[in-house]
Amino acid sequence: MRKVVVFDSGQGGELFADKLEAELPVVEVIRVIDWRDAERILKSPRLARRVAEAALKPYIGRVDLIVFANQLLTFTSLRYFRRRYKKQAFVGLGMGVSKISKRVTVVLTTRAVAKTFYYRLFFLKTRGKIFTFCLDTWPSMIDEGELTPRDAMDEMKERLVQLSNKPERAILLCSHFCELKNEVREVFGRNVNICDGTDEAIRGVYRALGIKGAKKRKK
Repeated sequence: MRKVVVFDSGQGGELFADKLEAELPVVEVIRVIDWRDAERILKSPRLARRVAEAALKPYIGRVDLIVFANQLLTFTSLRYFRRRYKKQAFVGLGMGVSKISKRVTVVLTTRAVAKTFYYRLFFLKTRGKIFTFCLDTWPSMIDEGELTPRDAMDEMKERLVQLSNKPERAILLCSHFCELKNEVREVFGRNVNICDGTDEAIRGVYRALGIKGAKKRKK
């Protein structure tokens, strides 16, 4: 059985690993979730890379694929790992958006991700209006089980005041936020198109392992 490592700093990695196991039961999913260093991994690209490299050292070259279920690592370190460990396959999360449109978009993410070159490049290329909501307290609260759906909705409603109209699209640039899709729809409207990078990552897993059958899902 092929072995796939999922690396992250908390609940988002668990969510992605669950999704991957449901999608591809023919692979063995190894969870490397560094709960202890969660704050460092989510806030600093340099520290995130250092922590990830140390945690993955026992697996590099010994498994079929390593997946970063972490947006910051994907944006800032995926290229580094691919260049440094050329015999090991790596996959990261996507943006969840295949086409740049003129839609009004709200992005739910963390400050560290919003500061990356990759995100700024996306921002510059997008012809529509983008509103970035940095929710830095959410990941740790989700990990600790302290963020209730009501709390999440209340904070999103406070941010919504900044917008003249409800967005047509919401991008979740943190794997932790994927479990809040119902709350996002409740706040931004049932017709909002919710995007995250997990489906794109799973398609990347299919490609990396040479497995056919990856499906494009409707958001």
